Amino acid sequence: MKRIYMDYSATTPVDKEVINEMTPYFDKYFGNPSSIHSYGREAYEAIEKSRSKIAGILNADADEIIFTSGGTESDNLGIMGVAYLNKDKRNSKGNNIITSTIEHPAVLETCKHLEKQGFNIKYLPVDNYGLIRNEDLEEAISKDTFLITIMYANNEIGTIEPINEIGRIANKYDVLFHTDGVQAVCKTPIDVEKSNIDLLSISSHKIYGPKGVGALYIKKGVKIHPLTYGGGHEKGLRSSTYNTPGIIGLGKACELGKSRLKKDMSHLKNLRDKLIKNTLKIESSYLNGHPTKRLVNNAHFCFEATEGESLNLMLDEKGIASATGSACSSKKLQASHVLTAIGLNPEKAHGSLRLTLGRGNTEQDVKYVAKVLPEVVNNLRKLSPLWNR
Repeated sequence: MKRIYMDYSATTPVDKEVINEMTPYFDKYFGNPSSIHSYGREAYEAIEKSRSKIAGILNADADEIIFTSGGTESDNLGIMGVAYLNKDKRNSKGNNIITSTIEHPAVLETCKHLEKQGFNIKYLPVDNYGLIRNEDLEEAISKDTFLITIMYANNEIGTIEPINEIGRIANKYDVLFHTDGVQAVCKTPIDVEKSNIDLLSISSHKIYGPKGVGALYIKKGVKIHPLTYGGGHEKGLRSSTYNTPGIIGLGKACELGKSRLKKDMSHLKNLRDKLIKNTLKIESSYLNGHPTKRLVNNAHFCFEATEGESLNLMLDEKGIASATGSACSSKKLQASHVLTAIGLNPEKAHGSLRLTLGRGNTEQDVKYVAKVLPEVVNNLRKLSPLWNR
């Protein structure tokens, strides 16, 4: 049976060049980077080269990159790190954080945790495309606002937020701006200087690197409170023995992502647009997210009178790997908070399907999905009392 992977927003295969780059650091260059002997120095020098490669895809400086275990830790460190430092009366500006209703759980759950500790969190609504309104953001800012955390691009529906405008507004009011860039890195050009971004989260396994490693960009001059204590690694902000092979892999993935960005974007956009065009031929099907301001690899649909989990299972039987939404919460039974935030009722939200493309996909894959998907949807609708009604 033909097997097609269209769940690249959940995770990606590790690029063979990344594997080759990592391999010597498991056994040949295995020293602890914190050691001063030659083994340690070899590992340390490789880590610093990776730091520069990661900075290169953001238009940042190498010393503005902090290594973490992934996107979730980067979000937690960025948001709580700023919040806890701000809680100190000597640094306090207020207790208000602004975020949106469609953030990844790594951001929303962190904000809920801070709410329990007395912080005031304002959740901005989004329009039917998943975009925040600049006027809502500006209106929400008060003298107590010290942090805005709005994702670069949504992990479910693919909508790209107005990052330059958010950064401009944050800068205007002297408020720090953190963005979860996990889905956007290596899928769209990012310039932290141009966009006035103060903190940005990265995850390796979303960009053809290994799992269990990520990074947090922290602009020069921005201070945060550490969440872990120990040996004082990463300027005292993230104590832990370095995951050297993982960091090397992340660096190589970023290097490849930068060199292939234009080619990847063109290839993925071409496939995405064909996928969307073919899928919308299905009766009572709808595209979720913005039609143009979206990630080049993301196609997210709703099909009336169907159920998303059943869609996924039946497509899997046909060899197609898909998703309903975020892989981090896909096993939960409640309707997606993203889809309800853009105005879908729970019934429609449960009939969602996310197809996300990657370097391994071809036009033949899109044609196969275009052949199989209508049949799957129709078979499910035959069983649906909602469709018959």
